[in-house]
Amino acid sequence: MTNHSATADHNIFGSSSSRSAAASRAVLVTSRRSEAGYTLVALLAMMTVLALFAMAAAPSLQQQSMRDREQEAIFRGEQVADAIKDYYLYRRRTGIPPGDQALPSSMDQLLQGIPIPGGSKNRHILRASAARDPLTIEGEWRFVLPRTDALVDFQQSILFYLNGTPPPGTDREMTQLQLLAVPRVITAINTGTKPEKKTPSAFDDDATGPFVGVASRSRRDSVLTYYGIETHDGWIFTPLFR
Repeated sequence: MTNHSATADHNIFGSSSSRSAAASRAVLVTSRRSEAGYTLVALLAMMTVLALFAMAAAPSLQQQSMRDREQEAIFRGEQVADAIKDYYLYRRRTGIPPGDQALPSSMDQLLQGIPIPGGSKNRHILRASAARDPLTIEGEWRFVLPRTDALVDFQQSILFYLNGTPPPGTDREMTQLQLLAVPRVITAINTGTKPEKKTPSAFDDDATGPFVGVASRSRRDSVLTYYGIETHDGWIFTPLFR
């Protein structure tokens, strides 16, 4: 004989257990969702903090990168200046008159070097890497010709930076070339004011012919200074003022 009361009790208790298990599962799912939500919020917060650090560090990294490139530009530019001097002195020793005729007219002439006395080979006076300007994508130096405004401006900046005392000449030939290539300008010292920054139109990026120095084609403000000059295009690398 079936015990209807026991069956009913069983159904009641079974139904209650099912509801309890379902409730437990619901609580567990909700808990896991909450944990996942907290984890996502924490991850987003961490990413935000990292992004802020990256944004704060970016200008410093860019500045350091530019500083490194400027140091390399100065290193290479002064190598070009030394090569111009070596080329000029060699040409003078071969009987070329002082002045423009003894100066190089192309970077290739410096890269080819100068003949070794009594030998059949040339002495290298300029590395190939130094013939490239690291401050520009094109990598081409701007030629600075004798008796140009850019050279006069550079002389003014040097005189102002050195309180009116020009750097001593390294030898007689360079001193003579200096007198031929640029007049002595001391207006900046007399007035006690820093030479004004020239507009881009004051520089000839396409100048050709015998050159006495090189400069960058970049017209950006610099991180470093060279003889107190704070723009790339104002840095002239020449044997005249070293």
